[in-house]
Amino acid sequence: MAFNDLLKQNFTAAIPIHHCRLPPNASLGPDGKLGAWLPQDAQGRPESCLRFATPWREPRLTNDTTANLKEPTEPCVDGWVYDNSTFPSTIVTEWDLVCSHRALRQLAQSLYMVGVLLGAMSFGHLADRLGRRKVLILNYLQTALSGTCAAYAPNFPLYCTFRLLSGMSLASIAINSMTINVEWMPIHMRAYVGTLIGYSYSLGQFVLAGLAYAAPHWRHLQLLVSAPFYAFFLYSWFFIESARWLSSRGRLDLTLSTLQRVARINGKQAEGAKLSIEVLRTSLQKELALGKGQASAMDLLRCPALRRLFLCLSMLWFATSFAYYGLVMDLQGFGVSIYLIQVIFGAVDLPAKLVGFLVINYLGRRPAQAASLLLAGICILMNAVIPRDQTIVRTSLAVLGKGCLASSFNCIFLYTGELYPTVIRQTGLGVGSTLARVGSIVSPLVSMTAELYPTAPLFIFGAVPVAASAVTALLPETRGQPLPDTVEDLDSRRAGRLRQQQQEQQKQMMPLQGAAQEKNGL
Repeated sequence: MAFNDLLKQNFTAAIPIHHCRLPPNASLGPDGKLGAWLPQDAQGRPESCLRFATPWREPRLTNDTTANLKEPTEPCVDGWVYDNSTFPSTIVTEWDLVCSHRALRQLAQSLYMVGVLLGAMSFGHLADRLGRRKVLILNYLQTALSGTCAAYAPNFPLYCTFRLLSGMSLASIAINSMTINVEWMPIHMRAYVGTLIGYSYSLGQFVLAGLAYAAPHWRHLQLLVSAPFYAFFLYSWFFIESARWLSSRGRLDLTLSTLQRVARINGKQAEGAKLSIEVLRTSLQKELALGKGQASAMDLLRCPALRRLFLCLSMLWFATSFAYYGLVMDLQGFGVSIYLIQVIFGAVDLPAKLVGFLVINYLGRRPAQAASLLLAGICILMNAVIPRDQTIVRTSLAVLGKGCLASSFNCIFLYTGELYPTVIRQTGLGVGSTLARVGSIVSPLVSMTAELYPTAPLFIFGAVPVAASAVTALLPETRGQPLPDTVEDLDSRRAGRLRQQQQEQQKQMMPLQGAAQEKNGL
């Protein structure tokens, strides 16, 4: 959701073709064209940010651009004229975020990402303290209200403020909904649910392109994408709190009532009737004993087992988001219809996530994460060396790389939720999402290196996911494994893997030892 809302800015903050507005009562040349007042660039197009400072004179009617450059120019002091054929109104045209003010357009995007950053940090911690359900209800309401207020914002500062609040709540919805699904789903269903959530994001890209085409005015589009969250807010009151979180907080009474309610919904009333406080206390004795002390974000660095996960997963989150936004946040740069490229980018997710699901479900999370990042990096690096006139090949590689990165996002949400224990799962997902936001903030800065070397951004965007793919070798596989509830579960799981490796090594050594004994006997 947070990602689709950010992609919406490709439409609400699109930059139409524009040029300076002529002075009041200005007269055109004898041919009636704007060339009498507007200098031309090297391609023969009117300059976007300059106009001639003095009235029309004869040299400007010629094609001699050198003569035109000698004429004194001035900024667009009377404003701009925009080509509204594609976008009748955007925040760029409404508040003139062009030329000397063009940095403000990037500011709106950056403030949204700052909101996502703050939301991942703050609401992730709150969800571990207050519960997944309460925070989700609050986030849906905040998204609906802030989105609606942004649509009616009378000025740019207020618009940026509401966009920041939207970013905070949408980031929390993304990670909190994944957490509550992972904690409720049985082991064999986690990959299915994770893939289904990923496909809902892909569906959102199709819907976004259709809505943007039907409502090209940015205020109307902003209202359309905000209205469904009022329905989500009402529906979220029927959500059931995570039983894992309730048990980790020692609330056995609420855990019992929650499990019995779920049993009734699933038609398992008999199994639910067998549950009691005593049964839960016996089965959850370890969780109750170890879950009294709540983990904090600092434990991600203090505890060796968590620190290893934190460092590796941070690299994966950063690399995925860094390369992803390096590709998708400049749809106008593809030279084709922005609506068409939005649909293509959404369509490639369908086969990419299906392949990702098959790998996740049958081979494991670790190979799926490594392969998706490695292939995405290779596609981007190939684009860096292919000539720019090969537009079809370059666009195809970009679309393929985007599909791989979408699969990587799909996997990293599931993988992170399965690796972190219940007592700190939401905080861990929040920190991971925070690193992803850092990657999305850094990617526009890397794009600026194109001024030094045109293909430098592509080399950087490709090298980072390739390097991150190697980090997955340091993470354990979670396919078919129960969710850890405490940090001690991580240690015991690691100890179990070490014992298994030692037993396998011993089995491999036994034939060699037998052969050596036979040789000595001979």
